[in-house]
Amino acid sequence: MASGRIIKLVVFELLEFAAFCIPTLVIMEQFATAYHRARNMSERTWYWLTVSCSIAYVAVVTLLIWVPVKVLLYKKCHLYKKVTGWRPVLMMCVVLTTLPSFGFSIAVTEVQKSSNGSVDLLPDSLPDLPVSLVLLSLIVVDIIEKLRIYPLRGRERSDKDRHIHTTTLQEIKTVTEQVGQNEGNPALSQAAKTPGTSQPLSHVVLGPQEPSFDSGILKTMSRRDSRAEIFLWSFLRWSDTIEMVRVAGHPNVYKSGWLYPVYIFSFLSVLRIIFTPQNPLLNSLGILLQDLPFVFVRFSLIIALGTITPILGLCKNILVTLSYVYFNYLTKFRPFSSFETSLP
Repeated sequence: MASGRIIKLVVFELLEFAAFCIPTLVIMEQFATAYHRARNMSERTWYWLTVSCSIAYVAVVTLLIWVPVKVLLYKKCHLYKKVTGWRPVLMMCVVLTTLPSFGFSIAVTEVQKSSNGSVDLLPDSLPDLPVSLVLLSLIVVDIIEKLRIYPLRGRERSDKDRHIHTTTLQEIKTVTEQVGQNEGNPALSQAAKTPGTSQPLSHVVLGPQEPSFDSGILKTMSRRDSRAEIFLWSFLRWSDTIEMVRVAGHPNVYKSGWLYPVYIFSFLSVLRIIFTPQNPLLNSLGILLQDLPFVFVRFSLIIALGTITPILGLCKNILVTLSYVYFNYLTKFRPFSSFETSLP
């Protein structure tokens, strides 16, 4: 009987492969249908030719890129350990699946425009399924890559145990550092022994205390598991991109040239998924690839087409960008610093 580890590996690989293949096949089929209707052909030769090309494309990239990279990552562990800060599987999905899917989504609208001859004859909205399927596939692969390091059975160590363990380590580290500093500096050691001579080294800001429940229904409701939170935060992280792509289905957007910047900047925001979750550059890339470009796109859409994109989304992008610049860079300058030293 297969072990749980083998079953987990097979299920994860099948889900990732499905997320890699299905979006391209669905959007190419949509393109084939739009092209067939645009030409008013009685025969379905061009339709099946386009579908066959999409199947051939998926088969080629699977055999030449997906499978060799997957085998290499599992067989050559020393090479996988050298991959720092980015994830090859997400890289393949973004380049080989998301990019062609977004391109053919734009091609569907262009085919409909050329066939109808007027934007007034276009449908009232674009179908949401293809684009949502692309983003859902990326999120699924992201969740799977994060879940690989966790067991799927058994309970995770409780937050209380982890808090006690972390607090103990911090206290040991703090005591060790203080002992080392006192041994290296006799003046500090003497000051520590003299009552009333110690001064606070930092200003501690106290906030509301977090509750703790040890029994009853509240203890059950307060349980937290990192594996469940992966699903929550993986979807919340892409809510801004999902909203921007939804705007592309508005008739005033896809019937005009605004469709291109919306899709282009949405794809740029997706590039963040390539990087590892704890990458130090991820916050900066989030500002450069999503929030800052979305400020200009949303502001321009509101001016040109009205409030087809929520004002709340624009405020979120502006506040996130300004807070990042202020707290990371401006607070280093004297006028914005609260820890000023007196002049001699």
